[in-house]
Amino acid sequence: MLRARRTALGFTVEDTAQQLLVSPSKISRIETGQRNITARDIRDLAALYRLTDEERELLAELAVGGKARAWWQPLNLPYYYATYVGLEADATSIRDFAVGVVPGLLQAAEYAQVVTRAAAVDLSEEDIRQLVQARLERQRRVLHEAGTNFTAMIDESALRRVVGGPAVMQNQLKALVTASELPNVTVRVVPFAAGPLPAPTNKFIILSFDGPPDLVFLESLTGQLVLERESDLAAYNDAYTTIDGLALPADESCERLLAFEHEYRQ
Repeated sequence: MLRARRTALGFTVEDTAQQLLVSPSKISRIETGQRNITARDIRDLAALYRLTDEERELLAELAVGGKARAWWQPLNLPYYYATYVGLEADATSIRDFAVGVVPGLLQAAEYAQVVTRAAAVDLSEEDIRQLVQARLERQRRVLHEAGTNFTAMIDESALRRVVGGPAVMQNQLKALVTASELPNVTVRVVPFAAGPLPAPTNKFIILSFDGPPDLVFLESLTGQLVLERESDLAAYNDAYTTIDGLALPADESCERLLAFEHEYRQ
């Protein structure tokens, strides 16, 4: 609700923070559910955003309910990851594009463990276990319980890169086929034969919500970024539309997944 009003007014997170004399991270953490909102916060934000008395009362009611701990908080996830999980939990539609790795919401347990260990060499085994647990719990809650519409565009490179050995890859291909059978999940393969890709990044996710504007989530070697400017959203939506045109239809994608699974089994 707060993010929708902020963006409707044309304010950035930094604009709001400057007006209230607080840090941008505080505004971001309030909007993503990582920080409880106080009565003073509500008062200041309501004045800045010109909320009605009814909207202010609704915020106060929501704040009371928001004090309940989110399911991922006990896992002590990194801030950027917890922020994304909170946004993902509220999304009504998720569009994921991945090169070289299977999207997290579709990863089998063994595959997730191998890629997590490879990407986070400085983490302990317990940290890795918690990250994998969080990934599997996200799958259960987002895809199975909430039934969020999820579309994955998976570059062929992710299917050819051997993660953990042929047996792990065989199980991962089976998991992709199984997931594609869910009514709210679409898995599309972008074949090498389709030619060059339009996106300069190897991973981006477009999150859509019931009310607030879309967000784009980017991952890189040095950090993560959430984009909300209209120009950025337009650029990534255009890129996703282009990738959609390059990808195989859903039925042909399933056949391609089964063919890869057969190769790994052999």
